[in-house]
Amino acid sequence: MEEGRIPITVHRIDPGLPLPEYAHDGDAGADLRTTVDAVLEPGERTTLPTGLAIALPRGYAAFVHPRSGLAARHGVTIVNAPGTVDAGYRGEIRVTLLNTDAHAPVKFERGDRIAQLVVQRVERAEFVEADALPDTERGAGGFGSTGGHAAQS
Repeated sequence: MEEGRIPITVHRIDPGLPLPEYAHDGDAGADLRTTVDAVLEPGERTTLPTGLAIALPRGYAAFVHPRSGLAARHGVTIVNAPGTVDAGYRGEIRVTLLNTDAHAPVKFERGDRIAQLVVQRVERAEFVEADALPDTERGAGGFGSTGGHAAQS
């Protein structure tokens, strides 16, 4: 095994499409493709199959991320981004896309790249209950508590 690479066993449910692949050396996400043609109308969402199932080693998860080009050019994103593929899951990876464009439909053809798969090592937490949490500078400040947007009053 090459340093920095983890072997992932892949079952091609649809053998007519390639395995996930990285477009460039050093990319974090490998391309996922759709097995079907589809049209996504403005504001519509749909779940597209990738024709792939994977076996991740224990201690790893895969995360399905939107493609930046689809987002920038067509307003297409993933509803539950990133989607999580757990190590124990053996079913087909499917991607739920949303067309956020208010006017234009988006057409997908079989083999189009629709998402990226990022494989990462994950830790399992041991949750320990406490009556109070240690203090920090931020404290309980949540959404918008650090400012940073010109439109804030």
